[in-house]
Amino acid sequence: MTAQDRINAYWTGRAPAYDAYQQRPERLDADAAAWAEIWKQALPPAPIDVLDVGTGSGHVAMAVAGLGHRVTGIDLSEGMLAEARKHASAASNPPDFRLGDAVAPDFPDDSFDAIVGRYVMWTLREPATAVANWKRVLRPGGLVVMVDSTWFPDGLDEEMQPGVTAFYDAEVRSMLPLATAKSIDETALALANAGLTDVSVTPLTTIFQLDQEYGVSPGHEVQMQFLISGRA
Repeated sequence: MTAQDRINAYWTGRAPAYDAYQQRPERLDADAAAWAEIWKQALPPAPIDVLDVGTGSGHVAMAVAGLGHRVTGIDLSEGMLAEARKHASAASNPPDFRLGDAVAPDFPDDSFDAIVGRYVMWTLREPATAVANWKRVLRPGGLVVMVDSTWFPDGLDEEMQPGVTAFYDAEVRSMLPLATAKSIDETALALANAGLTDVSVTPLTTIFQLDQEYGVSPGHEVQMQFLISGRA
């Protein structure tokens, strides 16, 4: 089993519980409204062609499609894709969910107007390669818009949930340069170093306030999340 296989297996195992947490009824409407506004402000007016890399259970893809965009979501976790397809089956403008690698998306050059992702940058092997490949499949002037935070600044060993190191072992952790970033500037630099321009970082205060009100998942603390964007 390769390192990427172990990452995929971890997320497939977590998929049902992960998605259930995203769909918590007490927070669902407020979350949907907040994220819809975030993506509306971050992206050009609909419709454009959007690729959601590391789509997971489809949270971002569904929100962006809900704005009227044409969305393709890719992930290497079959379990996550199964959850995403359940959501798509009830949507009026469903994303196209496919098995695919966020680091090396298998699409022709100039296929998309924007590439989006949430909680993806930290778990990317070779983020420089990933962003270079994103540039390739973007049309001229296209956008990369990522959401992330500094989830594990003290190291994955101390912070992640018990049992996860069976998958995120030493080999896997050595491949993920942004997993233990101490500043979101490291994520922004990954975009800039790959040749994106107009790189900016925006704190997501509405999500921070929702996290304060409703709490966050076990093993995490309430902390600021950021929207990091750049232009091809």
